[in-house]
Amino acid sequence: MAVRKLKPVTPGQRHKIIGAFDTITASTPEKSLLKPMQKSGGRNSQGRMTMRYIGGGHKKRYRAIDFKREKDGIPARVESIQYDPNRTARIALLVYADGEKRYILSPNGLQVGQTVLSGTGVAPEIGNSIPLKEIPLGTIVHNIELQPGQGGVMVRSAGTYAQLTSREGKYAIVKLPSGESRMVLVTCKATVGTVGNTEHNLERSGKAGRSRWLGRRPRVRGVVMNPVDHPMGGGEGRSSGGHPRSRKGLLAKGYKTRSKKKASNKYIVEKRKK
Repeated sequence: MAVRKLKPVTPGQRHKIIGAFDTITASTPEKSLLKPMQKSGGRNSQGRMTMRYIGGGHKKRYRAIDFKREKDGIPARVESIQYDPNRTARIALLVYADGEKRYILSPNGLQVGQTVLSGTGVAPEIGNSIPLKEIPLGTIVHNIELQPGQGGVMVRSAGTYAQLTSREGKYAIVKLPSGESRMVLVTCKATVGTVGNTEHNLERSGKAGRSRWLGRRPRVRGVVMNPVDHPMGGGEGRSSGGHPRSRKGLLAKGYKTRSKKKASNKYIVEKRKK
């Protein structure tokens, strides 16, 4: 995976760095795995704006991704690597031996024609989904479950990976991309490898219009608002705005918001890096 830096022939292309589509092998999505997506525009069921800076954007259809990988023991062939507008990672179309088609997150290094498996007794190779109790220590994994059968909920963004560091009884200790080390049940599944599109973090939109294509409206800073609208608003001239805080007055930049009574705190071995 690589990125393309465009020649500055227009103002919008002067700083534009976009991902290359060299790994993508099919441009048309699988019709049976598409679902319609409705836009909310940041409004709730009563039509009131509850989330600001959302609206517009290109029309999209949802690609149903198989995060559970519950078809154990049935080999699947990688038919194509495709673009997904709903996530930063690329997706791979699998065709199982029984004819069923499913999408998965495409790991780095997965090739068209390759065979992947899931379940117990499976080799720890790229793209295979295995319980943590069978994965060798030190292996790089992604798409990790928190509860057996729930489906992968952690480490799904482009270029991310976690490392299986140790096992203690019925728990495995996994080091997450944030630097946090966490206990996860050894019966939970994880997929071997790093999530693809690893250079996504190098991309730069180049112009404001590209954010509008993604459904993001202009964001207004708190310091330019009036005191009635934001705690950091008001003041004569260009004032700094005081302590950084949210619109509701919650302190930002260093103030910890995680609850001390949160039930999952007992599973955290080492806190994330500051």
